[in-house]
Amino acid sequence: MSKLGRVLVAMSGGIDSSVAAVMLHEQGYEVVGMTMKTWDYASSGASKKETGCCSLDSINDARNIAVQLGFPHYIIDIREEFGDYVINHFTDEYIAGRTPNPCVLCNTHIKWDALLRRADQLGCDFIATGHYANIREENGRYVISKGLDENKDQSYALWGISQESLSRTMFPLGKLRKTEIRQMAMDRGFTELVNKPESYEICFIPDNDYRGFLKRRVEGLEEQVAGGEFVLEDGTVVGKHEGYPFYTIGQRKGLGIALGFPAYVTRIEKETNRVILGNYEDLAKNAMTVGKLNMVKYENLIGQPIPTITKVRYNDPGTEAIIEQEGDKMKVHFLSGVHAIAPGQAAVFYEGNDVVGGGWIESNYNSDYNLNVLQ
Repeated sequence: MSKLGRVLVAMSGGIDSSVAAVMLHEQGYEVVGMTMKTWDYASSGASKKETGCCSLDSINDARNIAVQLGFPHYIIDIREEFGDYVINHFTDEYIAGRTPNPCVLCNTHIKWDALLRRADQLGCDFIATGHYANIREENGRYVISKGLDENKDQSYALWGISQESLSRTMFPLGKLRKTEIRQMAMDRGFTELVNKPESYEICFIPDNDYRGFLKRRVEGLEEQVAGGEFVLEDGTVVGKHEGYPFYTIGQRKGLGIALGFPAYVTRIEKETNRVILGNYEDLAKNAMTVGKLNMVKYENLIGQPIPTITKVRYNDPGTEAIIEQEGDKMKVHFLSGVHAIAPGQAAVFYEGNDVVGGGWIESNYNSDYNLNVLQ
């Protein structure tokens, strides 16, 4: 038994999680590898070849690393719990007229819980992943902060992890850049990892066609929602659409309608099966409400408005905002208009590089909030 402890490492078969396992092994931890089977591609109905973290090739790649380094490796099947929670939520959100983020949901409600349960069963003190993020203990709180490599930072996807789970979590790659990870793999002879393409699709939609997935998943959906109206912001009906679940806030391409100006989806009205269109300026809102909060850096901020940089999607650089917690909701007041705030997506609040907390966007609007409240 290592004096440093025993670590259960989530291994997808890709370069990042593999190098994370290698690093911990070389540092002297007793490593146990684990690969999670979350989805069966055959059941998706997609035509694309099986690739990514759930494929047989990826499972074998993870196992080969473990065999070469001499630590145990396990495969766990969490398809049922993944499907019941993540995929049902994904489907339900689109049918509710919102835009879901299944990867955040999977991280916080499926993968971490599954890993910690197996860690306890295997006598592991910690769990570790190949995410580009950092974690530290400060003032009795476990704080997530951005990874050193800004281009690979994944802190946005980790805001929902509980304090209890964070207390046992390690991110070995947090202080490294992707170029360093690739070099480490090359230096150790794992060239197949360096040359392996990375997947950026949703794991259960390998062809990246969420509309097709919804149609296959929900029997009769097309017939139920077909023939809705495209409507301009002033109420003018300008055409028919295929059904509100097949559109997202901010969408411009694939609308199938020509209006003489660049048109964007600005709102989705489930009740009337209407998709509201406008110009780019119509997408800008300066406030939003965020619910189902998970506070990370501070236990709560009730009565303590603070300035933050708030992100409304993964690739969003973030916008200056004042956040005000009211019970289990967060009111977010941006210093400038933010385009395409989509209900159903995750919002994450940053103080410097630290994750203050996050939640799910419930609504967007324009307000006349006094932005000098902190002065």
